Amino acid sequence: MFADYSVTGLTCGSCAGRVSSAIGELDGVENVRIAVVPGGISTVSVTSGRPLEASSVQDAVEKAGYQLATA
Repeated sequence: MFADYSVTGLTCGSCAGRVSSAIGELDGVENVRIAVVPGGISTVSVTSGRPLEASSVQDAVEKAGYQLATA
């Protein structure tokens, strides 16, 4: 499974590392890639062995100190 998430507040590689680690702890996550857009909305691409609950991803992002962007 592959999904993209939009995250606000990422400004550097360290920020991306915190989000990547938090999402990587979720069951089934195989890979996390982040395209950081300082001052904008960054894209977090997650590959997993099964579908992830959106609320679980949101909780992980918030645990790392950031927010999923809302449409």
